[in-house]
Amino acid sequence: MIPARYQHVLFGLILSGLMSFVVSGIATARTVGWIDGFVGLWMSNWLPSWAVAFPTVLVVAPIARRLVARLVRPESQTQR
Repeated sequence: MIPARYQHVLFGLILSGLMSFVVSGIATARTVGWIDGFVGLWMSNWLPSWAVAFPTVLVVAPIARRLVARLVRPESQTQR
């Protein structure tokens, strides 16, 4: 098992991998359509995308967490 202190890195790896996989698949399909060799082309587009997405997620996630914390009211202050 991976130590808990690396949880944010593993989360970023999985999230960036899945998101870049889906987005690159959509972009590839919209660009070339469902052609022969589509999967190979998709994979060749996805891997470089993931290489950019992973470090981007690691940098942007803390900023997004701070922004969300400012936009969300703590649970104790909500009306019931």
